[in-house]
Amino acid sequence: MTKTTINTAALAAAVTMAIGSAALLSGPAVAQEKEKCFGVAMAGKNDCAAGPGTTCAGTSKVDFQGNAWTYVAKGTCTAMALPDGRMGSLEALDRDLPKA
Repeated sequence: MTKTTINTAALAAAVTMAIGSAALLSGPAVAQEKEKCFGVAMAGKNDCAAGPGTTCAGTSKVDFQGNAWTYVAKGTCTAMALPDGRMGSLEALDRDLPKA
């Protein structure tokens, strides 16, 4: 191997490690800035876990479905004012569930 080949390989390894480290750090940082908020998503716009009869993202059946959540900025969920005096919740709600 020539000196140029070794230097190129070392540079490629360093760049790969830097990109990998950035990816690992950005995931938890984003999660710390967001929180799950139940009962605020429009029908079909939830991020995940919309209760029985649903699988994951985009499966909520009604607007503001109480057992469906979406990510919101941390600290804003319970301050969200919705129609008819409803509020967001950090825990699943028994309101606005789809009819069986």
